[in-house]
Amino acid sequence: MPLNYSLAYLSAAPRSPPDVLTIAAKAGYQHIGIRIMPAAPGGSFADLMQDKALLAATVGRIAETGVGVFDVEIVRLAADFKLATYRKFLEVCAAVRAKAVLVAGDDPDEGRLTSSFAEFCEAAQPFGLTADLEFMPWTAVRDCKTALRIVTNAGQANGGVLVDALHVARSTTSLSDIKAVPRNRLNYAQICDGPAQTPKTNEELIHSARRERLLPGEGGIDLAGIFAALPPDLPVSVEVPNDNRIPLVGEEAWARQALALTKATLVSAEKRRSAQTGKGI
Repeated sequence: MPLNYSLAYLSAAPRSPPDVLTIAAKAGYQHIGIRIMPAAPGGSFADLMQDKALLAATVGRIAETGVGVFDVEIVRLAADFKLATYRKFLEVCAAVRAKAVLVAGDDPDEGRLTSSFAEFCEAAQPFGLTADLEFMPWTAVRDCKTALRIVTNAGQANGGVLVDALHVARSTTSLSDIKAVPRNRLNYAQICDGPAQTPKTNEELIHSARRERLLPGEGGIDLAGIFAALPPDLPVSVEVPNDNRIPLVGEEAWARQALALTKATLVSAEKRRSAQTGKGI
């Protein structure tokens, strides 16, 4: 079972990082995720790159709670990628002592995307950061095989593949594809659940991913199978945004419930793993 659970940015958005650190501490998490650049134009984020007071408050709350920052979002590698755009981003990652950067691939030219990823990895390495390429079916990196190919060809030690359970279920990714990712290319994974039926359009895929995820065990995704295919000690980011349900119970209660159901799911995954290997838990 993992010893490291992180409350993902979307699970408590748009609360400020100091507030989320407090929520995570009360709910039993070791880390949080933060977003300091928007995922899309007009999207929510915490502007730690410009708001020095907010950055200072975040660093102070980390010290007070003992909860750290695991991943920082989001670097989008498009055709016009320029590393200079992310210099301040990396400095803020270092200031909050983050461990990982979530990277999305938006460049349809895979060769250029691979070069951009390698360049970003090289820049992130001195800050002690991994760069974790998340496959999403509406991006240029549609599945796990594509992500692993890009990360492998980039040839950077701190490059990783980010497995999000929702995107596994919504893409052509198989459990065998997940098992094929070397351990040194896995730094953390994201968990949530969702309906068994896959949305038919990119717009629907994006909407459900950002606003309508289900708690682990509530939907039709084979979470036990996915996490049995991953290393048992892999840190887990609990990413369960739900615009309708979170306001009804509050962020802290939602975070507690999500963590409890995540742990229960991972027990099921360990049973699945043990059955596959013929070993008891």
